[in-house]
Amino acid sequence: MKTLTAVGRDWMCTRSRFQCASGWVRGHRKIETHTATFATFTEDLERLRDWLRQHRVKQVAMESTGVYWIPVWNLLERKPTCFELLLLNPQHVRALPGRKTDAQGCERIAQLLQYGLVRAIFVPPVPIRELRVHVQQDRNRVINRIHRLLESANIKLASVLSNIVGKTGRSILDALATATLVKPESLAALATHKRLKNKQEDLRTALRCERSDHFRFLLSELLGELD
Repeated sequence: MKTLTAVGRDWMCTRSRFQCASGWVRGHRKIETHTATFATFTEDLERLRDWLRQHRVKQVAMESTGVYWIPVWNLLERKPTCFELLLLNPQHVRALPGRKTDAQGCERIAQLLQYGLVRAIFVPPVPIRELRVHVQQDRNRVINRIHRLLESANIKLASVLSNIVGKTGRSILDALATATLVKPESLAALATHKRLKNKQEDLRTALRCERSDHFRFLLSELLGELD
């Protein structure tokens, strides 16, 4: 009975491509490949799981592309499934020798896994992952409230900065929350990143406003929640 030891997983639009690399066959070290393509609906992922069990797969490796790997990971890690799951950084995979196209990605991942040439990313257990989701939701809620507060004071920071709570945005927000009198020019000068050098005038215009004590209090409270 042959036992497949490794599976490579790559993403192709809304479909998924998989490949297995086998272990011992008839007493000789021989690599066999079995490729199958599955859609990404739940029933198709269940078919994938059954296909892996049928081929006696032990290890499954997949790239961490966006959030598309999460449903597959969640399904395959459920008991009584006994797969050893490995999540790979796409940059690390691309940096390894050999060519990689979308069609060849699953084969390459399986081969690299077979020879122990991949390094897995740490994936925390389910309770920690669920907690992270709640924390991220709370953080996004606070960021949205900060954005609404700025808009209510006609501070158009989001029209200039893509991330109002990044390093530059946070420096400006802290100054807005603590300083009683601060000129827009001084606030704009906090944007020291080279990509923002050409946006100084836009920042000065966006930060020209009238700030009340109530505004500073609310902003300070929201920044405290963000921390």
